[in-house]
Amino acid sequence: MTHDPADLTVDDYLDGAREMAPAGPPFLAHLLAEEAARRVDDPATARSIRAQYTDPTTNRV
Repeated sequence: MTHDPADLTVDDYLDGAREMAPAGPPFLAHLLAEEAARRVDDPATARSIRAQYTDPTTNRV
């Protein structure tokens, strides 16, 4: 990895989530999006990010 993880931005994490969602493991996309949501100051934006990348391990009935 060429970057220090501490230097990654919200956009970096969201870009990773977008790349992983269709091609990679869905849980990795969820984790990247969760980290992006944690770094956002606006609660509405964080909720929106979480809604787009829900936890694939959650059983919903």
